[in-house]
Amino acid sequence: MTTSRDIDAFVHDHMYLGASHDDNARRTLWVVGLTAVMMIGEIFAGYVTGSMALLADGFHMATHAGALSVAAMAYAYAKQHASNRRFSFGTGKVGDLAGFASALVLGLIALGIGVESILRLFEPIKVAFGEATLIAVIGLGVNIVSAFLLSGSHHHHGHDHHDHVDHHDAHGGDNNLRSAYVHVLADALTSVLAIAALLAGRYLGWVWMDPVMGIVGAVVIARWSWSLMRDTAAVLLDSTDDHVAEEIQDLLEGPGDVRIADLHVWRVGPDAHAAIVGVVGGAGIDASVIRDRLVPVHELKHLTIECH
Repeated sequence: MTTSRDIDAFVHDHMYLGASHDDNARRTLWVVGLTAVMMIGEIFAGYVTGSMALLADGFHMATHAGALSVAAMAYAYAKQHASNRRFSFGTGKVGDLAGFASALVLGLIALGIGVESILRLFEPIKVAFGEATLIAVIGLGVNIVSAFLLSGSHHHHGHDHHDHVDHHDAHGGDNNLRSAYVHVLADALTSVLAIAALLAGRYLGWVWMDPVMGIVGAVVIARWSWSLMRDTAAVLLDSTDDHVAEEIQDLLEGPGDVRIADLHVWRVGPDAHAAIVGVVGGAGIDASVIRDRLVPVHELKHLTIECH
């Protein structure tokens, strides 16, 4: 007869939030606060001074503040419901859902910038170079601080900034933090391009540089958006992770006494994967043997084995 003591050793939770969940949530909240303060300050100053440039940039920052707030809420929701049994494999993919939503918003921002820039190529408008440059410099400063806050947990992975934007994160990493980071980088990019265009317009008379830089920025941001959308969609649709699947295959079939008949691998959270493995083996091959062979796959947090 099976007792509760017999089954305790096999019962486990499904909390796949990632080791840096709380730290990443704190960093994101700091950036939300910083962005919100900058947004409110620009909108207030715009109304007081009558500056449309300040108002426009303030409302532009509101879109980024909104996207960053979604990331912060995703962290809170995932932790609050981590033990909720309605989520069969936990809430580790809530961040990927938020990242996908942020990628869509970023894509719309890129589209808006691109359309507006093309229109300004054919219908140039008068630009207050001094005021606009000051706003862009302040915005860049805020984005540099925000990027520093968000990149703290990035650096210990040993990649550079370009890798964080374009790297395929299907077999690791926090796509929610990545989405917040990409939003900050996108805003920083627009600030840098704007400063270059405004200085060229003011001192060289190259008024056309402003919309051209806008188009360049839109293309780069659209590329980042697509990369993030592709990776988060793959996670949400339970796409098989080739990296982990190949590692499992090598460990099981390497000795030559086991063949894999069926293999399903999918991500359930940052640096956490689940797998269903069906194997055909000779005498002495059972679930415990298969489980022991897969111990080196540190990403594997939930494993179901079928032996034939």
